[in-house]
Amino acid sequence: MSGYYYYSGYQDQYDPHYLDACSLCRKSLHNSDIFMYRGNTPFCSKECRQEQMEMDEAREKKWKSGRSLRKSDAQNSTSNRTVRTGTVAVA
Repeated sequence: MSGYYYYSGYQDQYDPHYLDACSLCRKSLHNSDIFMYRGNTPFCSKECRQEQMEMDEAREKKWKSGRSLRKSDAQNSTSNRTVRTGTVAVA
């Protein structure tokens, strides 16, 4: 067994430790520098970490723009309604 393994709780079953491989390209991190991101996400290089950061930023930007579009649609649907005020006489 190469790398570090932890006991998963099942007899004869050991899983690889989360610091064994790069989170993006899955390259082994054994005996190499580890570049961390968002607390506990390991990467083999600054480039892999930067790529993940850019993907996360794009995903968050898309999510936020989707939320703002839904909000503006809701505001527009209520602002386009015609409200008539006054007195109605029925004979």
